[in-house]
Amino acid sequence: MSEPEITPDLVASHGIKPDEWDRLLGILGRQPTFTELGIFSAMWNEHCSYKSSKIHLRKLPTSGPQVICGPGENAGVVDIGDGDAVIFKMESHNHPSYIEPHQGAATGVGGILRDVFTMGARPIAAMNSLSFGLPSHPKTAHLVKGVVEGVGSYGNAFGVPTVGGEVRFHRSYNGNCLVNAFAAGLAKADQIFYSAASGVGMPVVYLGAKTGRDGVGGATMASAEFDETIEEKRPTVQVGDPFTEKRLLEACLELMQTGAVISIQDMGAAGLTCSAVEMGDKGGLGIKLQLDDVPQRETNMTAYEMMLSESQERMLMVLRPEKEAEARAIFVKWDLDFAIVGETIPEDRFLILHGNEVKADLPLSKLSSSAPEYDRPWVETPAAAPLGEVPAIGAIAGLKALIGAPSYAHKAWVYEQYDSQVGADTLVTPGLPAGVVRVHGTQKALAFTSDVTPRYVKANPLQGGRQAVAEAYRNLTAMGALPLATTDNLNFGNPEKPEIMGQFVGALKGIGEACLALDMPIVSGNVSLYNETDGTGILPTPTIGAVGLFKSLDEVIAGKPQAGDLAVLLGETKGHLGQSALLAEAFGMEAGDAPPVDLKAEKKHGDFIRANRKAIRACSDLSDGGLALAAFEMAEAAGQGIWIERGDIPFLFAEDQGRYLLAVAPEAMPALEAAAEAARVPLALVGQFGGDTVCLGTDAAPLAGLSKIYRSAFAAALGV
Repeated sequence: MSEPEITPDLVASHGIKPDEWDRLLGILGRQPTFTELGIFSAMWNEHCSYKSSKIHLRKLPTSGPQVICGPGENAGVVDIGDGDAVIFKMESHNHPSYIEPHQGAATGVGGILRDVFTMGARPIAAMNSLSFGLPSHPKTAHLVKGVVEGVGSYGNAFGVPTVGGEVRFHRSYNGNCLVNAFAAGLAKADQIFYSAASGVGMPVVYLGAKTGRDGVGGATMASAEFDETIEEKRPTVQVGDPFTEKRLLEACLELMQTGAVISIQDMGAAGLTCSAVEMGDKGGLGIKLQLDDVPQRETNMTAYEMMLSESQERMLMVLRPEKEAEARAIFVKWDLDFAIVGETIPEDRFLILHGNEVKADLPLSKLSSSAPEYDRPWVETPAAAPLGEVPAIGAIAGLKALIGAPSYAHKAWVYEQYDSQVGADTLVTPGLPAGVVRVHGTQKALAFTSDVTPRYVKANPLQGGRQAVAEAYRNLTAMGALPLATTDNLNFGNPEKPEIMGQFVGALKGIGEACLALDMPIVSGNVSLYNETDGTGILPTPTIGAVGLFKSLDEVIAGKPQAGDLAVLLGETKGHLGQSALLAEAFGMEAGDAPPVDLKAEKKHGDFIRANRKAIRACSDLSDGGLALAAFEMAEAAGQGIWIERGDIPFLFAEDQGRYLLAVAPEAMPALEAAAEAARVPLALVGQFGGDTVCLGTDAAPLAGLSKIYRSAFAAALGV
């Protein structure tokens, strides 16, 4: 089959800019073949090369005594003691999920699970952070239904509990939803598998499912804005099979016990191209591939299609040759393909053969570590105008505006479609600040959460970045866990616009400061740029996934308030209403500055919670909706009423940071007050749990009526 002529239009359609084309020609000293153009396009696009973000990502704190492996591998690895390690990462599947919501979300889950088990870990937990357009938008209900089904169908069938996440709605996501998937697994700290190839003449082995044409060009599509040609991009969305992935997991973990694996890498974005190049580049070796030996499920596939296919459930491995028969037998047993498709070579070459022809012969190192890197121009986000007068509203009316909004309504419709108990180690299911999963066979447990408040980031990227990390820290702390480390999923618009790049730079600075101050280094992550449709970008959404540790199960704070328990506020309330949920949901306003984040106070308050957990029956951090929403959610979950003594709007709905609401038995209060005085942290009695009414100052409503609004609003708003 003859290859297309390389024309300027063809080059442009591969996302290669004129200056990058000149760079490519300079490296090769000749015109590339069509397959070579595809390979360069895949490796140099934003999704794979991080060319707009690398310069700033290097500033993040990524190390600490708890970190075994930071960014650069498939996932981050953190020590949890006793020879155990937790391996985790968060990654986006935004563009595919907008085009084909079920498969886009499902393969997002599949991809992040492979990132974890390719390092030798058995997955124990999954989360997702989902951002959709307005519920009234004609596409939103379809997207929500498809994405939630896709997440649930893949995770449930694979057999990993989905233990947490978040769902938000905002008009900026009308044309570009966000699907951020998180997975975590457990491994022995001395049995971690890495992707760097080593040894010359070692067999390169293809593992898993067969290669088809699905997903060809997917990584390039994910590095571009959407426009009216969106429907043409549907073939670039992959199709997933969770049952095949489950077999692949078991086969890989069994294989890893044999000593056969030199290095291993999952085939994610850009498939065979990216996995082979990364393994070779990290090991300082070349790779030779013979594509005639690649297992294929379609006929007459070209070299271009095989190299860029993003068919799911596939791995690439460098194998110890003496172990070939043993390794092959394992994959035959699990009914999966095992094919030697190439070898490592000493030269810096990426040599692709197909049908007795050389289809590509490239300097391998230039594809990965020598990809373009940009210090794009950026402008600082201007300071927000001061918040003017807030419209008048009653306390209960304000609460109803929040609990009746799909962003803050009860999310049972979503998480009840996820299996949160598979594996029988889940201690805390979705609905609390963080999910909790026991480390099997031990008294230890891990807490998982994800968070970001995009409207804060837009108003003030520095404070918004800080707040995303601080809220993740508080979510873990509210359960009693010691925060260990974070992963980030940085979703932004077009980085070629200086104001968007300014949001990115500011948010990253805030994230870095908070990770350092709270001892939560970033150990893995993902950057998703060009989240725009017809020139309109999303709210900047740098999602933070975080993991915390319980050294024993009795450290978990997971009780519910009981009648007579005191409602106790930890932290200072100044009445900050700028960019608050109340303004957004009750009045349709996004005004004022984001709340400032005092990182020293965050750390101090978190340490106080953990030190005094025995005196605390239940705990929630205060974030969106302030004290009013946190108090209602805690009370409603326990089937209790609540009385809050003050009814003024700033006190109830302010979103000042560093605050927690505690449910404390009356007899435990004196000791807690003494501890607060000694630690010099602000602690105040603000009300009491009990009865069947929600009283905010003098404004009251029956709990049952509010609960009905809260539990029905999500499905009602979306008509699902």
